[in-house]
Amino acid sequence: MKESDLFEPVKNYLKANGYKVRAEVKNCDITATKNDELIIIELKLNANLQLFIQATDRQRITDSVYVAIPKPSLRSKKHWKGILHILRRLELGLIFVDVDNPVNPVEIVFHPIEFQRKKISKRKKAILKEIENRSQNLNVGGSNKKKIVTAYKENAIQIAVYLKELAPASPKKLREYDSGKKTLSILYSNFYGWFQRIDHGIYDITVKGKQELKNFPGLVKKYEKYLKKRRKTTEHTENTEKK
Repeated sequence: MKESDLFEPVKNYLKANGYKVRAEVKNCDITATKNDELIIIELKLNANLQLFIQATDRQRITDSVYVAIPKPSLRSKKHWKGILHILRRLELGLIFVDVDNPVNPVEIVFHPIEFQRKKISKRKKAILKEIENRSQNLNVGGSNKKKIVTAYKENAIQIAVYLKELAPASPKKLREYDSGKKTLSILYSNFYGWFQRIDHGIYDITVKGKQELKNFPGLVKKYEKYLKKRRKTTEHTENTEKK
């Protein structure tokens, strides 16, 4: 398929709706006029950066700018969700062209309208919470193959370090040393396979857990030091109360 294959269906659609259509006017693929209205349509086989650049440049001429592309298959629906969002944010209209449909080859997906930006507060809160619960910057931006150290994983590392020193231990005992509110759920779900329940409400660290801790020397050292400090504080408090 060529970009020119999209021209006839779009031209016919516009003419049927009362527009005067011209092609390749001052580098614009299609122009359509009706009274004082001017519409510009850019034709492309794919929604790519070049198309966005061309279309937004045409917005310097008129607000009514559309991009026309071949109608995508259902399999690419997930991929298109993000592209549709970008087009709406750029306040561009979108036209799908199905050259194999002789009856209705042109579909106006949406018109160019002012974009109303809506912030999703839940996602913002989730990001801020994740930032707050990460004690160190252990990840590299742009990584897509390395495993990310999330706040959840860091908490699991902390619990594993504590169990290495205190096991067997209950969630209640671990929380006495600030292992976090999610201690029980992390132990119970055992997402990483680092923990094992050896009795009712009593847990230990697995061989895999001990092995995995070697991959996080900085965090292990941090939580070993923190646990040592907390134990001293607890012992001091207990001795004072006994006196």
